[in-house]
Amino acid sequence: MKDEKQLLNIKNLVVEYRTDGGVIHAVNGFDLSLKKGEALGLVGETGAGKTTVAKAILRILPDPPAKVCSGSIEFEGEDLLRLSEANMHRIRGNKISMIFQDPMTALNPVETIGEQIAEPVRIHNRVSRSEARKRTIEMLEMVGIPGERYSEYPHQFSGGMKQRVIIAMALACNPELLLADEPTTALDVTIQAQVLEMMANLKKDLDTSLILITHDLGIVAEMCEKVAVVYAGEIVESGTADDIFNHTAHPYTEGLFDSLPRINSTARRLRPIKGLMPDPSNLPEGCKFCPRCPYAEEICQKKNPDFTETTPGHFVKCHKRKGDA
Repeated sequence: MKDEKQLLNIKNLVVEYRTDGGVIHAVNGFDLSLKKGEALGLVGETGAGKTTVAKAILRILPDPPAKVCSGSIEFEGEDLLRLSEANMHRIRGNKISMIFQDPMTALNPVETIGEQIAEPVRIHNRVSRSEARKRTIEMLEMVGIPGERYSEYPHQFSGGMKQRVIIAMALACNPELLLADEPTTALDVTIQAQVLEMMANLKKDLDTSLILITHDLGIVAEMCEKVAVVYAGEIVESGTADDIFNHTAHPYTEGLFDSLPRINSTARRLRPIKGLMPDPSNLPEGCKFCPRCPYAEEICQKKNPDFTETTPGHFVKCHKRKGDA
């Protein structure tokens, strides 16, 4: 029976970047599901394929060189990869919105911030300019920007205020799914806390589902009910935040936590994960984490592991989970 609350379902997504230097295997058999109103954190090192997945959902990957080779991305029961561009145009910015990583480059420098927010409101809601302006002012004030700044340009705003503008733009049409790609990377700690609190309140008020892409596990713990750990274009562990933080199963996830400083720890040095992520143009034959894994065995070099459900809803992709031996 179909789950009425299931909003997004990604199955076996494979994305490659085909360049003169070779084929970059960015996303490799990616599976993910999200229910209405849920917040899911995608964590992992730079180059793991997190942003590529988000852009694949919106179908804004640069083509060429990007190519979706296989898989499906079902949103409200429709496969986004099979929709016409006209139908996708009606979904982007309306039902699915994205907060991009760098607010400095996400805004048009020659248009006022008010016009940039009002444009998707007019397009998707088919309202008059005056109605779109009213809605835009409401959104600006919702994110803590006075409505009278409607006619100002991006260069007149600080980095934190630009990010608030981007969030207002993303939420202007009350999207059902919000993709937030490192939304606080360019912000100082004080502004970061304010933006996260604002996003949490807006998510609650608008009942918006959220996929949060970040390196910061602290932000994930604060914002997300579910977590998926991504390595070399694959999810290697997924579950609730409690599963990931308190019942860590995959050696890579363990390594991420060991790399973090702890207030109550007496250790004099952190324990970073040895080595580097594999070259995406020449991935290992077996488990992608095998060359860096302290628990690696012969089978790990030859066969990529399948997902194992350790406890209900907690999945790990590892031949020999920590504690099994």
